[in-house]
Amino acid sequence: MMKQSCRLLFAITILCLSTGLTAQSQAGNKSQCSYTQVTSGLAYPEFEKGRTDFAIDDINMDGHPDLLSIGDHGSPNFNSDQHGIMVWFGDGQGNFSNHMNGNFGYGGIAVGDVNNDGLKDVGYGMHHNYSGSSFGDQLIEVALGDGSGMNWTPWDEGLATNGESWGMFGTAFADFNNNGYLDLVSTAFGCCAGIHVYLNQTDGSWEQSYGFLGGNSGMIVRACDIDNDGNMDFIANHQSGAAYFGDGNGGFIIRDAGLPANASLTGFDIGDVNNNGSTGLSYVNSGGGIEVYDWNRESMKWDHYSGNLPATGPYQVTQLFDMNSNGFTDVLAYGKQQFQLWLGDGTGNWTADAGFTIAGDPGNGRAIRTGGDFDNNGFPDLVILNQELSGGWVQFEQNKLYVFFEDTEADSLSIMAHQPVGHERFHAGSVRFIEWISAVPGNTPSAVGIDISASGPAGPWTTIAEDLPNNGRHQWTVTNIDSEDCFLRLRVTSAGNTASSITQHAFTIIGGPVSLNPLPAADDATVSLLPNPGKDHVLLSSNREIMMIAMYDMSGKKVMETENPGKRLFTGALPPGFYFYRVLLESGEVRSGKWLRK
Repeated sequence: MMKQSCRLLFAITILCLSTGLTAQSQAGNKSQCSYTQVTSGLAYPEFEKGRTDFAIDDINMDGHPDLLSIGDHGSPNFNSDQHGIMVWFGDGQGNFSNHMNGNFGYGGIAVGDVNNDGLKDVGYGMHHNYSGSSFGDQLIEVALGDGSGMNWTPWDEGLATNGESWGMFGTAFADFNNNGYLDLVSTAFGCCAGIHVYLNQTDGSWEQSYGFLGGNSGMIVRACDIDNDGNMDFIANHQSGAAYFGDGNGGFIIRDAGLPANASLTGFDIGDVNNNGSTGLSYVNSGGGIEVYDWNRESMKWDHYSGNLPATGPYQVTQLFDMNSNGFTDVLAYGKQQFQLWLGDGTGNWTADAGFTIAGDPGNGRAIRTGGDFDNNGFPDLVILNQELSGGWVQFEQNKLYVFFEDTEADSLSIMAHQPVGHERFHAGSVRFIEWISAVPGNTPSAVGIDISASGPAGPWTTIAEDLPNNGRHQWTVTNIDSEDCFLRLRVTSAGNTASSITQHAFTIIGGPVSLNPLPAADDATVSLLPNPGKDHVLLSSNREIMMIAMYDMSGKKVMETENPGKRLFTGALPPGFYFYRVLLESGEVRSGKWLRK
């Protein structure tokens, strides 16, 4: 079992914030989590000032999470050495080494495998697209990685071609049309380039499916499934609206009912605050206090979920994550030198936990990130970018990078899923991320395997991934089954020992007609629908006579069945979207596959 408390070892000043209570009365004798600042390899490059965003991911797949950014206002090379894609490679022991590539910057960044080659890629929106080459000359770009985290190849035809003329910033990857490839959403740098969703055409080109210009933006966007319908949505701090609900085809509608009127969502983040599969959000209100809201699927409104969180305070940025690894999402906030963690219980009650002061005055929070466990001790770590006074007798404001490790020592091997945990709904064939936290004593080399059951927590189990780096994140093409009783089993192996855990509750995969263990068929029988993606007509390519073809939508509902279709099938009556097909051949063999209607 993973420990659910953390040792009280503080290398920084503990404060009781906002409420005026003592540390004992806030947390009941002792805090559960504590943090130690690590500095090795983080002094270079120096930042300048202004906003930015970070991603924590194992970009070179060595089993140790890394830190990525394209920098603040100083990138590229303005009063700073920052430039291009910046990676601080972690070694799992608290040491980092920096590598930079490109002549551009000032924006947000996302990580994912966009061409499904097994290597991690990056997407980013920026304000300083100053490169003289195709790598860094667009306001929105995607670049393919080669597995090293150092070299990048532009894969960005069609991006930033719909009126984005001033600057973009926050960027996120998600499979918005459920076709098995990551798409992209990006929001403007302030005013007035709007929000844009681009669908991955799988060949290095992108087509906008949703977007608009105008309005002010808070520069951050996060992708999630707000209403737990299996279609990815996103939340953005934008004047036009906050919550954008996806239709599974790349279209979106705004649903902000229940949120405060004209809520700015300053410093917002997303997370499942009550483990029901839907997504909540946290943000800083106009008084510097913390507010949390959760989407109510029955009332189709946002419910206030702030409970006893402080209504006022010094805060500027927030995060939502399970920081003490007990299965419930917690709230983190930073601003004006003050950091505070509140532990959640899944019902809207929040207990103040670790708090500390960053010495740099005035302590303006420019970015915050958590979720990655740099040292595999079983608890997430923390990244803060703080704008503070610097210099000698002539003072100037400068951003400083702070990384804090949760400092509990791992005493036993363990692993725990953070996504999914249960109650979620996924479309078969779509791309989602499996996330976990693992404790490995001494952070010795370790590997992870993942199994799935469609019949409850007792199995039977089918392996979906093996020998993964133990880095906390796996990009998953959702297994093609149809079940409301799905569970994952995660296994971690190190030094000859293995530990495992099963996700807390059942989740649902909305599948097509293909079972987890499909019936065997002769090797020489082949069927294809061409083109794929296609539109009104497709050609049936088969070396056997086709007796019947049936098409199923993403919910598994049969939407078309044609006997003796010949070589040409009319599909114009089907709305755009992702479909499964099942073909009965003259020999009695069955063939199944996937097809996208554009």
